[in-house]
Amino acid sequence: MLTTVLDTAHLPPAERLAAWVETTGLALVRTHTRFAGTDGRGSIQTMTLGPVQLAVVSYAALSSQRTPRLIRQSDPEQYQIALVTRGRQRIEQAGRHATAGPGDLVVYDSSRPFRAFAESGLCGAQSILLQFPRSLLPLPETTVAPLCGTLLSGRVGAGRLLSQFLTGLVDTHADLAPAVGVRLGNTAVELAAAQLAHQAGREALLPPESRRRTLFEQAGAFITARLHDPDLNPRVVASAHFISTRYLHRIFQQQGTTVLDFLRQQRLARCRCELADPGMSGVPIAAIALRWGYPRPSDFTRAFRAAFGMTPSEYRAISLHTNRALQLQPE
Repeated sequence: MLTTVLDTAHLPPAERLAAWVETTGLALVRTHTRFAGTDGRGSIQTMTLGPVQLAVVSYAALSSQRTPRLIRQSDPEQYQIALVTRGRQRIEQAGRHATAGPGDLVVYDSSRPFRAFAESGLCGAQSILLQFPRSLLPLPETTVAPLCGTLLSGRVGAGRLLSQFLTGLVDTHADLAPAVGVRLGNTAVELAAAQLAHQAGREALLPPESRRRTLFEQAGAFITARLHDPDLNPRVVASAHFISTRYLHRIFQQQGTTVLDFLRQQRLARCRCELADPGMSGVPIAAIALRWGYPRPSDFTRAFRAAFGMTPSEYRAISLHTNRALQLQPE
């Protein structure tokens, strides 16, 4: 769960910069920082995922610098991958320069000096920061080093998966059980490794398990985006990823499921959610089923009853009755 470790809005303006420098030094890495204006607005939320940390960092315009002296004083030997969600950020590391806007990814190495500049605009700047020990990344330093200070796309391929995964963690953090933290952290690192390896043209360096896990995530995202297509099947999914149908089935089996089970579970979950939504009570059940890839109502009813032990109409009636009862309860 995300925990707020600093919100400078609760501090006098004269104390904000010192608090920001101290907290970022403990939660992220030590830098010399300067706010561009006098406001000094900023907040930091963090979530621990085993040895991996996720942070949501919001701030006004600022500049920061990590110097060789600061590195000698304290170096956690970590990689940081920032997904920019608001504003613009410029990074300089190892002689390379990149300017990132919303949807872009940039990678830092805590063991190398860098300079960063954030332009906040009217709504402020914000980044989701993935931070993990360099030893966790299944790629050699010689592969990652040329990517530090460069722009990585968060809109296609493994970069898109990583961006969606990070934003999903932030959006659902309150519902995540602590026991799954380590597994989620490992998944984030694997997706980061896949994006970095692709950017460097060195996918073959990834361990086989990492490649299989990334392929599972990519195939799952492909399926989820096309649930409405009644003709979606393993052959279509395999062809889109340039692999055999047999290998696709093996990938899903290694993750404890099958392609058809995954597809069915995703479709039924969407249908179940809409059936329980009071705002969609006037939408025919057949229309909801069709929206999520069930053109034949009888097929949908049979699949829904097998999964949940009741018909779609029975589930809708119970859900709507429960919602009305909750609304009528006195506060």
